[in-house]
Amino acid sequence: MVGYDPGSKGAALAPEDAALSGSAAGMVTRALISPLDVIKIRFQLQIERVSSRNPEGKYWGLFQASRCILAEEGLPAFWKGHVPAQLLSVCFGAVQFASFEFLTEMTHKSTAYDSQTAGVHFVCGGLAACSATVACQPLDTLRTRFAAQGEPKVYGSLRHAVSTMYRTEGALGFYRGLGPTLVAVFPYAGLQFFFYKVLKNLMGPPPKDSNVGGNLRSLVCGSCAGVISKTMTYPFDLIKKRLQVGGFEEARVHFGQVRKYGGFVDCVSQIAREEGLRGFLKGLSPSLVKAAVSTGFTFFWYEFFLNAIQNLKGSQ
Repeated sequence: MVGYDPGSKGAALAPEDAALSGSAAGMVTRALISPLDVIKIRFQLQIERVSSRNPEGKYWGLFQASRCILAEEGLPAFWKGHVPAQLLSVCFGAVQFASFEFLTEMTHKSTAYDSQTAGVHFVCGGLAACSATVACQPLDTLRTRFAAQGEPKVYGSLRHAVSTMYRTEGALGFYRGLGPTLVAVFPYAGLQFFFYKVLKNLMGPPPKDSNVGGNLRSLVCGSCAGVISKTMTYPFDLIKKRLQVGGFEEARVHFGQVRKYGGFVDCVSQIAREEGLRGFLKGLSPSLVKAAVSTGFTFFWYEFFLNAIQNLKGSQ
């Protein structure tokens, strides 16, 4: 069960259990969805129009981009930035789910609201994601830079990237795009938890004698929740990625045109003026595929590991 459940018959969920389950879920999910994430970021950073009918940029289709990256950079390219991405997923999952469990429990005990309502899940999910974002933003920036660079590489290793960024951009360079990230992450995560709760309620309880049924419901509900929430908040994710690669233009030259943005408002105005409304939706297709797989597996593995921990404690 995701969120504090006052009617639970088992022992109360400890914060460390939620953190451990969340980090494990993030780790497993990240390894599975990394190729989709790399392709999505490449589309998001492309200035030229994404169109299969009149291709102008380097990438114009999901399968075309996959073939292009594979031919030019090899199979490992789909896991570029995987180390910072894994650190990000482990850290984000731990902070987000531990915060969510804490916030739902505090809401239930300190207010008149029921912790298992979809509205409470929306607010607590959004706040939990904001907490995780602030804690993990440097890792997200590093992940984006690694996924964005081509060959030859600008950053040879995680240590090299950290030292170079700190020397040339200062500590604030690791928090590029934090503003639009926070603006986007609250409704995105809030809607994930909201629709996950709504959809699970609509599907009804799983068979009592079947763990498979419960796990499958988590996967399906998580996937649907991920697609809905990503569609509603996608432009903010694109803007965040554009801002995160500021000062990194030399690594993007051979991919096509590059732009420098003075901030959130300047980024929005430039995209609208040069790329039109469709510019805010570049990379939406791989992003939706990624959101379905990522969110579905995150909730699936979270509940899987949580049940495993509780069963292990119950057998002791």
